Amino acid sequence: MLLFLTSCNGSNKAQTKQAQTATQQQQKKGDHKMNVKELTLDEFKKKVMNTDLHPDTWVFEGERPALIDFYATWCGPCKMTAPRVEQIAEKYSGKIDVYKVDVDKEQELAAMFGIQSIPSLLFIPMKGQPQMSVGAMSLADLDSAVVSLLK
Repeated sequence: MLLFLTSCNGSNKAQTKQAQTATQQQQKKGDHKMNVKELTLDEFKKKVMNTDLHPDTWVFEGERPALIDFYATWCGPCKMTAPRVEQIAEKYSGKIDVYKVDVDKEQELAAMFGIQSIPSLLFIPMKGQPQMSVGAMSLADLDSAVVSLLK
């Protein structure tokens, strides 16, 4: 089976500005759903992993498995992935926590995970090590990954 994943690497500031404006307009219209929560470094330390207490060892702080979507507003494949991640967040509401990290705003957090291409999806189980997937995923593949995460 051949699987093509698309991703972005690099930044275009003009596209970033246009995409941010479009996102803000969409939020004003009320089209933006809140099942996926924006994650900052400080929130990451509280909800996912406290890197101050555990700088070298993965110690998950969450109450349930999590999915983190590392994205940028200017990235085409990220824009394709966002509604799929939102659908997963809605479908598995209360079973997993779903977050998104804007790599342009949260560069330190993106660097912690070595994010070089986006979208990058971090799947975090309750026990064990998180797993990273790079590139846009189909809804079926994303759903399958979440089902595995919940096992």
